[in-house]
Amino acid sequence: MPLLRGRRDEANMTRYRMREKLFAIGDDFWIENEAGQRAFKVNGKALRVRDTLVLETPNGEELFSVQSKMLHIRDTMNIERNGRKVASIKKALVSPLRDRFSIDVEDGEDMEAKGNIVDHEYKIESDGDQVAEVSRRWFRVRDTYGVEIAPGKDDALVLAVVICIDQMTHDVG
Repeated sequence: MPLLRGRRDEANMTRYRMREKLFAIGDDFWIENEAGQRAFKVNGKALRVRDTLVLETPNGEELFSVQSKMLHIRDTMNIERNGRKVASIKKALVSPLRDRFSIDVEDGEDMEAKGNIVDHEYKIESDGDQVAEVSRRWFRVRDTYGVEIAPGKDDALVLAVVICIDQMTHDVG
């Protein structure tokens, strides 16, 4: 039985399964590919000076870290690699049903996320081209949503952006 339902016939899209609202500091969880294999680990490190979520390979290699401050209104979050900021996510517009986030990438194309962020139904675009789509409609499993990433994109960076947006949108940790 396939994990995704109602998926489009676009070839070469990479799809991942994420669990909703489980990005808590101190907790670890796996991001799976559409075949159900563990693709990335999110490691919630709570013993550092600043609480951190780390996106790792299945072998434990650190790819990106997301810094989070407890009890702080999160208007902006940074993604770092080896202590260097690679992207900054900022909440750009708030409305009852639609949110928009700007994603400033240091050495790449800037992106924008827009749609119904709270319900995990949104797209990430760069210069009008779709980079990724986030949707909970693809899965039958409760509290789960999917991330579909266009070919040629940095999957780990896009997933780190999705983690930041989830942190900024939901009261977690």
